[in-house]
Amino acid sequence: MPSPRHDTLIKLFADRPQLAVEILRDFLGADLPATPLIRREASTFNTRPSDDIEADLVLVLGPPQSPVHAIIVEIQQDKSKDPRQLARYAAALWLMLGCDVSVLVICPDRKVAEHYAQPIESGLTGFRLRPWVLGPDGIPAITDPQEAAAHLDLAAMSVMVHGRDRKVIEAFTAALPDVTDEHAPDYYEYAYDMSTPEIRHLMEEIMKSASTRWPVYSPFAREHFGRGKAEGKVEGKAEGRTEGKAEEAARSVLLVLATRDFHVPDDIRTQITTCTDLAQLETWLTRAVTAQALQDLFNEVG
Repeated sequence: MPSPRHDTLIKLFADRPQLAVEILRDFLGADLPATPLIRREASTFNTRPSDDIEADLVLVLGPPQSPVHAIIVEIQQDKSKDPRQLARYAAALWLMLGCDVSVLVICPDRKVAEHYAQPIESGLTGFRLRPWVLGPDGIPAITDPQEAAAHLDLAAMSVMVHGRDRKVIEAFTAALPDVTDEHAPDYYEYAYDMSTPEIRHLMEEIMKSASTRWPVYSPFAREHFGRGKAEGKVEGKAEGRTEGKAEEAARSVLLVLATRDFHVPDDIRTQITTCTDLAQLETWLTRAVTAQALQDLFNEVG
């Protein structure tokens, strides 16, 4: 079953498909066609009903009418997938698109990376697949804020792998406020979701002592707060409050509580996630920043 880390890594590549090309070309030395055209393709690419020929992510280089290369991105955190399945993916996509196919496997674990880096005997005479594998040793430890700002997706992966090094997190968090990429608000959350509890705690510690331009520690919460101190003043209430915004606000409340090490019982979690009153959720979010006890969220000031 996919994990938060698995899903978050897929989001990184889906948000910016160029990342897969950069890893293959710059880190792994793959020879790919030179084209600025990269698009996401449907991940299910077999022609008969089957749920076992569905890759994590498929990217296609070149125009839709005449693709020049395809990249299958697979996130593997353990050795449970039969490597021959990767060969099946490549063969099926080659048949469908009629162009060369690269299989890029991202493995946060070193032993898993070694497992999938071996040549794959497909069982079909003459068809031997050699996937491109990026393991933890291939992900750089980015300690320069300028480099982190230029490659925020890689910097998030660097936090995941090298986050025990305080300089890696400091470079990543220093880069965040000044990045104008449309997905920049997501990267802190991506790094947080992909990391171990130990690295998460260090991220929270560093963010607490960071510039007041980051009053709280989640991009969701940042949307609701100004760039001044986290005094709980919520600004910029959007018109036309939708159910989606309420869900986002509820998630913000829970994430701020999590970063502050509050244990949230199931009944309170349900109360927060089922609330559709955006004003109430914003009140809880405001209180979550400074609450000394969980009950402070619900106590009226008076």
